[in-house]
Amino acid sequence: MLNTIKTITAVFILSCCFMVGCKKDYFVDTGVHKAQYNGTILEYLKAKPIIFDSLTRVIKVAGMEDVFQKENVTFFAPPSSCIYKAVKNLNRYLRTTGKDTVSQLEQVKPQVWKEMLSLYVFKGSYLLKDVPQLDTLAINAFGGQGYTSLGGRPMNIGVFYNDASGVKYVGYRQLILSYIPDFSTPKIGLINTPIASSDIQPTNGVIHALVYQNHSFGFGTDRFIIAAISAGIGKAGE
Repeated sequence: MLNTIKTITAVFILSCCFMVGCKKDYFVDTGVHKAQYNGTILEYLKAKPIIFDSLTRVIKVAGMEDVFQKENVTFFAPPSSCIYKAVKNLNRYLRTTGKDTVSQLEQVKPQVWKEMLSLYVFKGSYLLKDVPQLDTLAINAFGGQGYTSLGGRPMNIGVFYNDASGVKYVGYRQLILSYIPDFSTPKIGLINTPIASSDIQPTNGVIHALVYQNHSFGFGTDRFIIAAISAGIGKAGE
């Protein structure tokens, strides 16, 4: 298994091509798909190495393979490009402080990967039809719903109803996963992450694949960097 950042870079480039120009499988820019998959969540991710290779490696480093193999969960899956960007930004910070950069995913401590990944995992199976409406411009009326992530942090999940032909709420529906920065004001300053494809259904839960553009792994560049630095960066090859 290659562990270098060069491999992650290649995955990132291929991910971009896959999302915008390659054969459509379960992944499209928007929409809902009833995609039954005869295998576990982890098996599905491994079957899509072009877009999820680094994610499956991070799952292994985090010691979370059993979660995606044996438990019934809903996973908002961040593609490898998100992980690539997180490591790239971490390395930029490390260089500015005169420290050695990260060349292998294993150099970031398992507890950091687990903490970040757990934000995207929820116990039980939740399809798009199970989630309340979210309107980011009328959040008091349509606020989605709070769900507790696997790591114990409350998150917000909602379905955004797009407009069509000038008619409000009759267009396509899109899931949105939101990080709540301040629990004292849970409807203010949400970090919203739209879903590229929803309702992928392996045998032990549901996968909703995140839109890769603009999403920061861990819902914030600084959040991942601080967690990685605080835990300590290991040396390559350890």
